[in-house]
Amino acid sequence: MSLIRPEVTSLMRRWVDPAAGLATVAVGVWTIAKGGWLPLFAGLAFVGLGAGWAILGLRRARFDIDPGAPGLVEVTEARVRYLHPKLGGEISLDDLAELRLTKFRGRQMWRLNETNGRALLIPLDAAGAPALFDTFSALPGLSSAALVAALQGKAPEPEEDLSRLPTLALDETRVWRRPVSNVISFRDEGAGRA
Repeated sequence: MSLIRPEVTSLMRRWVDPAAGLATVAVGVWTIAKGGWLPLFAGLAFVGLGAGWAILGLRRARFDIDPGAPGLVEVTEARVRYLHPKLGGEISLDDLAELRLTKFRGRQMWRLNETNGRALLIPLDAAGAPALFDTFSALPGLSSAALVAALQGKAPEPEEDLSRLPTLALDETRVWRRPVSNVISFRDEGAGRA
């Protein structure tokens, strides 16, 4: 039996990283105030580490939403699974072609599109969905700042690809697309023969 309410525990867990980052910055400032060259460099290292930790913690805190949707999200070995009786599925990050933020039936969801055309919808407020923050941040060319900006509705829509049909969702933002190489390599079989 816990003496702290679950809502308070959840709130404290959400803000522990920014608080630890600020505490590290405070230790760095205290070390710098001691004077001398060695404490100066050590203090600057603590300030830099703490500032980075606090910024990343703030981004994660904005991404972390209390679970309210049915289903469970699991991320293991570069595979994202959404366990749900009707909408569930699994996708490999190697096969991920596009990541979108969409609204479906009044709920914000991640839409993960595979290279073969299949899509997986994951509610932002599903249990385990905060684990997607680090997973999506590891995608090539996508930063944690871009994820937070997409959630706040500030992400600019990249140039439109006119070769694809428009999607049916009206409120949809493309957050990331896998970079495609435009270089075509081929080998001329007869070029080396005499």
